[in-house]
Amino acid sequence: MGTTRRVPVLHLGGHPTRRVTAAWTEDMTGRHANHTAGLGEQDIHLFREGTHARLYRRLGCRWAGDSARFTVWAPNARAVDVVGDFNDWRTGVHVARPRADGSGLWEAEVPGVAHGHRYKYAIRTQGGARIEKADPFARRAELPPATASVAWRDQGHVWRDRAWMDAREARNGLAAPMSVYELHLGSWRRGEGGALLDYRSAALLLADYVSRMGFTHVELMPVTEHPFYGSWGYQTTGYFAPTARYGTPEDFKFLVDTLHQSNIGVILDWVPSHFPSDAHGLAQFDGTHLFEHVDPRQGFHPEWHSSIFNYGRNEVRAFLLSSGMFWLDEFHIDALRVDAVASMLYLDYARQAGDWIPNAHGGRENLEAISFLRLLNESAYRDHPGVQVIAEESTAWPMVSRPTYLGGLGFGMKWNMGWMHDMLKYMQEDPVHRRWHHHELTFSLAYAFSENFMLPLSHDEVVHGKGSLLDKMPGDHWRQFANLRLLFGHMWAHPGKKLLFMGGEFGQRREWNHDEALDWWSLLDGRHAGLQRWVEDLNRFYRSEPALYELDFDDAGFEWIDAQDAEASVLSYLRKARDGSMVLVVVNFTPVPREHYLVGVPHGGYWAERLNSDATLYGGSGVGNRGGVHSVPVSAHGRYHALNLTLPPLGVLVFKPEGPAA
Repeated sequence: MGTTRRVPVLHLGGHPTRRVTAAWTEDMTGRHANHTAGLGEQDIHLFREGTHARLYRRLGCRWAGDSARFTVWAPNARAVDVVGDFNDWRTGVHVARPRADGSGLWEAEVPGVAHGHRYKYAIRTQGGARIEKADPFARRAELPPATASVAWRDQGHVWRDRAWMDAREARNGLAAPMSVYELHLGSWRRGEGGALLDYRSAALLLADYVSRMGFTHVELMPVTEHPFYGSWGYQTTGYFAPTARYGTPEDFKFLVDTLHQSNIGVILDWVPSHFPSDAHGLAQFDGTHLFEHVDPRQGFHPEWHSSIFNYGRNEVRAFLLSSGMFWLDEFHIDALRVDAVASMLYLDYARQAGDWIPNAHGGRENLEAISFLRLLNESAYRDHPGVQVIAEESTAWPMVSRPTYLGGLGFGMKWNMGWMHDMLKYMQEDPVHRRWHHHELTFSLAYAFSENFMLPLSHDEVVHGKGSLLDKMPGDHWRQFANLRLLFGHMWAHPGKKLLFMGGEFGQRREWNHDEALDWWSLLDGRHAGLQRWVEDLNRFYRSEPALYELDFDDAGFEWIDAQDAEASVLSYLRKARDGSMVLVVVNFTPVPREHYLVGVPHGGYWAERLNSDATLYGGSGVGNRGGVHSVPVSAHGRYHALNLTLPPLGVLVFKPEGPAA
């Protein structure tokens, strides 16, 4: 689609490879066929091999006329019954039968199942206990705290996002601008009396706001069904069900569709790293450790007190692979942000010596998880070339965002947690001390092009007593706002795609609380409104300037002018586009205005001041360069031309060359 990107899969004949099997077929338009056919030999083969990517079309509750077929994986069960509204929740009425092929799948034909009926699987364990489990493949769940699955017929949402889908490979590409607004749907806004907004009510409000602010994408914290609201969705039980807290699956499709029609991409936070131990969920599903490891040194996560998937069990791999593909297939999701990848990669993650089991070679790398992640990425890019898969990976694991055929994990991008930690640590220093921490500003450029990085200021930085972004900034109120404008300005100019958690764009003072809406009333204060206007203008300018995004992952797109002025705490650098066009960025990290500050530039002429974070429009003091500066024939920073600038206090300036020298 006219954009260059590293696609982490092998290509044959100019097209991403597509695996076409008897289990499912897909044409080049992405339409799927054979949705409701029964399980065939190829399905069973792929399931047991761990490569079936469309199990959601075969397992769970599937409709056949006036009856429904229920299929569940419970290889160690003694007996399985389907119980629900259609049989007064009685066992012995609709008894499932094990398949004779040794797959561990149980099937039951149940007449009289109506759309919206609740159900569960009543499983008799080998020890004789009776447990009731929700359907792992349910398309909808009961509204929590109720825990039953809901038999759900597809309501036939008519997608109206063809223009977006046809163009999204370019919009999601590595050479495209990507400015992401991360949000928790239940606390972004609230309705009357503090009620949760449903997907449809949120759709128009969100599309309007994100469009006005100039963000290119939204990232939704997990909307997969979860029993505990306070987990924010990261303790998932429904891997194929949008949470019922905000409406139906069709309502969620409406939300995605509405955003797409407003030219906004949708990233879904997805959690294959762990799952909760709730009795109705995946834990000890058939009375044994089916989805998770038996040994707690492998199967229990000490940090989150949850279960860890057994990535070495092929059927579990197929379950997770099918979940990831489900959201891409059925809901037109543009990217999966894979949560807690580091916890998947390391067997000793968050564990003390002796509390973990080495791999077959004696190492700490989780070889099965690595294999699964590569399979996931190859499958996603193979079947949906226009999507991205983004890793939240917090270590120095090599080649996270490099192709699998080169030995990488195959992700399209990786969160730059190092940049985030260094920048926030630096910004929290009193400016008088920043000269001693200058390396924290510049270190990120030593590795900026080793991965395809996204720069995150996410929800994790404004919870659990960490305070808001605004409250992290030192000084009085004026300096706090100036520092936050400074941080955002440098972030938007730094190589890498951008992600900002909701509320940061207007400087919410209070730490994020998932039980309450953001403090939108604070925009009545001109300082908050000015910060919001600054983020809006940053987004607009960013999207209009290829120099700021086109070569994000190529060192040809960045050039230092001066990285060494620690005494003044000033940085100056160039960002460049493929065609050679450029912008100049100068950042003053102290509250001291600096007059007659010389910055060497590549050529003479007039350099227009296109952005100034200290403009009064944003709540600043109005110090600047009156719209632009003509170069002077003075050598500086190894160049034959220079700009004689006035640097505003705690300010970011962005210049663009616009004409010959006067």
